[in-house]
Amino acid sequence: MKEDWKPGTMIYPLPAVMVSCGSTPEEWNIITLAWVGTICTNPPMCYISVRPERHSYNILKKNMDFVINLTTEEMAFATDWCGVRSGKDYNKFEEIKLTPGKATMVTAPIIEESPLSIECRVKEILSLGSHDMFIADVVNIKADTGYMNQENGKFELRQSDPLVYLHGNYYGMGDKIGKFGWSVEKKNKR
Repeated sequence: MKEDWKPGTMIYPLPAVMVSCGSTPEEWNIITLAWVGTICTNPPMCYISVRPERHSYNILKKNMDFVINLTTEEMAFATDWCGVRSGKDYNKFEEIKLTPGKATMVTAPIIEESPLSIECRVKEILSLGSHDMFIADVVNIKADTGYMNQENGKFELRQSDPLVYLHGNYYGMGDKIGKFGWSVEKKNKR
């Protein structure tokens, strides 16, 4: 049996990401978000949704670029800390001992400890209510070569122990139970 609830945001789990923004070291900031996702493959586009009252909001709007840094179980403490502390009061890179790195295509720094940093250029900002959605073109990706499979050339993000957010809590990923298309694969005949 199911019961009705009021409408809400119950699409979980989501990636717990650290978005870096700012064009100078004095302006650099990190905001932790779970309201993030893919919009389009070709051209590659994604979005982040940010409350206008957040410190990072004006930095994002001014510079019109950002970096989505994927997080890991090892980064869980830093991920949470950067989500509950304001960049108005803290230099988050210094306080939590994360390393800002040079992005290739945007002014915002990458987070060196992240296994994958997605450089984004804002295309449009949609005011939606509690959050504004920053729709962005993906202009570059920086991938940690430590997660490259040398045999097949694939990036093995699963090996980084990705962090996810589920209704107020952080979790690691469970065991693999299948792959895209496995339910319709033809079985080998012997």
